[in-house]
Amino acid sequence: MVPLLLVLLLILILAGAGFAVKILWWFAIAVLILWLIGFVARPKTGSGRWYRW
Repeated sequence: MVPLLLVLLLILILAGAGFAVKILWWFAIAVLILWLIGFVARPKTGSGRWYRW
C-alpha cells in the first residue's frame, strides 16, 4: 500500500510542476511580446528608449 501511495504522490507532484512550468512559459511569452511591442513602438524623438533603465 505504501509504494502505491508514494507513486501516486510522485505523479501528483510531477503534474503540479508541469502545470506550473506551463504557466511560467505562457508568462514568459507574454512578457517577450510586450517587450517587442515596446521596442517597436518606441518614440522617435529624445533618447529613443521606452524603458528607464
